[in-house]
Amino acid sequence: MSTESKEPEASKPQSLPFEPTSKKKKPVAPRSTGFLNDPSSGIPQVVSQRMGRRMAFFSGVPSVLGMATFIVSYYLVSQQHYDLPNSAVLLVSLGFFGLGVVGLSYGILSASWEPEQAGSILGTEQFGINFARASDAFKEARRVAIRDAEKTKKKK
Repeated sequence: MSTESKEPEASKPQSLPFEPTSKKKKPVAPRSTGFLNDPSSGIPQVVSQRMGRRMAFFSGVPSVLGMATFIVSYYLVSQQHYDLPNSAVLLVSLGFFGLGVVGLSYGILSASWEPEQAGSILGTEQFGINFARASDAFKEARRVAIRDAEKTKKKK
């Protein structure tokens, strides 16, 4: 008798039901850089980086202040300089963390969405323009969703 064991059928590699025609990937055409002219192109890298920097600043600063609230209040209470109520520390830190969350949205909406224009430091004028664009896009998406829902309702 042979001591060799046979491999079970399940462990053998299975062949694919189809054979790929080519293993080489076809080259992809470069994306257009005109973000607002071609919405299918996605967010240009320069705009994405601009948004990221603004989000990091407008969210990062309040978040750091929220964490510093705990450190400063601990120091003040432990050194018996001032007796702070726990609720005050909680409310101040929650306020800073809340500002950090708002800063995320402001960072996106205050950045210039035009690749060629950098915008201002605070981005107040860009905020108004981009907020109007975003709200118009949400209204249009809602209108289309309602129209599509009505069409499906009529078909039934």
